[in-house]
Amino acid sequence: MRTSLLAASSVAVLSLGLAGCASGGDAAADGEWPETLTISLVPSVEGADLAEALDPLTAHLSEGLGIDVEGKVATNYTATVESLGSGGSDVIITDAGSLYNAIEQFDAELILRDVRFGATSYAAVAYTNDPDTYCDDEPVMAAYDASGIELSYCNGLEEAGSSAMGEGPVGTEKFAEAAGAKVALQSATSPAGYQYPVVAMREAGLDTDADIDQIPVEGNNNAVIAVANGDAEIGFAYWDARTTVTEEIPDIADKAVAFAYTEMIPNGGVAVTNTLPGDLVAELTTLLDDYADSSDEAADVMFDLVGLSDWTSETAEEEITRYGEILEQFAG
Repeated sequence: MRTSLLAASSVAVLSLGLAGCASGGDAAADGEWPETLTISLVPSVEGADLAEALDPLTAHLSEGLGIDVEGKVATNYTATVESLGSGGSDVIITDAGSLYNAIEQFDAELILRDVRFGATSYAAVAYTNDPDTYCDDEPVMAAYDASGIELSYCNGLEEAGSSAMGEGPVGTEKFAEAAGAKVALQSATSPAGYQYPVVAMREAGLDTDADIDQIPVEGNNNAVIAVANGDAEIGFAYWDARTTVTEEIPDIADKAVAFAYTEMIPNGGVAVTNTLPGDLVAELTTLLDDYADSSDEAADVMFDLVGLSDWTSETAEEEITRYGEILEQFAG
């Protein structure tokens, strides 16, 4: 078992979580399957809708595994790690920071990664209203397929007339030009709105406490709006948060040009305790991996319950490890 480099209390909230009552114990250690498998999560739905939302998923798993699968709720992402470590849950569906902690603290096994709009990770984007300073070339328009609109990019982030891919890091060397600039940053717990951008600016040679004028904003939309309105010369948000303000700012592509992508920020995923038998883990992984494609109802449950379009067994654990390294810089 490895020692955690990151206190669970510093985990940033991004997407999903689990906690519940585990039942693996000695039977699992001996290779026998437990009678009950507990999967619990922090769902998107609340109150009376919870049981109805969970039932299709747990029923699918129970039928496929031939054992009872229970769904229980965690109050937050930190609780998912604590539950796994204490034997309170067998499986956690949680955010990237919690996955990192579960792996580091309790030698959990990462089995799946979350897929949103076809991707398992996303970049933080640097937007500017001053392309003369931060763009080495003329901005071009590329389509953001998830919303069906065209947006502006420079520094080779995207090809003109193509479908934008949002893959970083690209253009981060331009952060060296930001000394003295007003920079819209979100909460220090925000990966795309603060943590990855701050690390990238520091790696470009900026002292983010002394060299820039930090403009606090709440939410990705407000980071974009701050740039569009001229309250900040640079703003950071997830790719591509400009789609959240197109109704109120139709010419957002002119007022906020994307000029840099940070390293990719991982989505969360699914991890299991190391006490479960390997054949059970393999079958569970397959059932979860195939769930979203099993029916229209399953696809709706995935999106409504946990805000995902799919899971994938291509875990890219190195992205989770890197996320933990970045979070460590902001621990405490």
